[in-house]
Amino acid sequence: MDINFSPEAFTITHLHRCPNLVIKSDTPKGRGVFASAPIPAKTIIDVCPVLVLGLEENKEHIEKSSLYHYTYNWPIPISSPSPSSSSPSPSGPHSPKTETHQALILGLGSMFNHSTHSQNVVWERDIVRQIVTYRALRDIAEGEELCISYGSHLTFKDVDAPSVNVVDEDINQLNQIQLD
Repeated sequence: MDINFSPEAFTITHLHRCPNLVIKSDTPKGRGVFASAPIPAKTIIDVCPVLVLGLEENKEHIEKSSLYHYTYNWPIPISSPSPSSSSPSPSGPHSPKTETHQALILGLGSMFNHSTHSQNVVWERDIVRQIVTYRALRDIAEGEELCISYGSHLTFKDVDAPSVNVVDEDINQLNQIQLD
């Protein structure tokens, strides 16, 4: 299936936001998005437009500001000449290579906190229309924080990670030493 990348194909994007959401500021993670009423699994939480940043703009300005911590990696297809056609196909075995840019997700997208163990929201990138759609992964209870996974390469301390008692870990290692 070929994707139509023409501007006319995606001139209208319908935005949608679940009405049962509030932002709280006094949490262990800072600001966060919470359910003000139960949210059923698979409910669209938010459809967010994306502002893709240029590589130089990101390096010279965004990386040096607190805004950088709110950006997502965003793949941009790179056109390369194809021997069999004058324009590259956006899908299929000869898909274009991508270049990773940063993008600021507008709407609530940059407000979702991370959770390794209690993730209850999933997200899907639409590269062509430059939107991200967030959905409830499971039923979300009233008062529960809505969290996504940022992946495994975190640049901050994960407050949801199980704490490791350093003393117990040291004793464990000592107990494993065998003397001759």
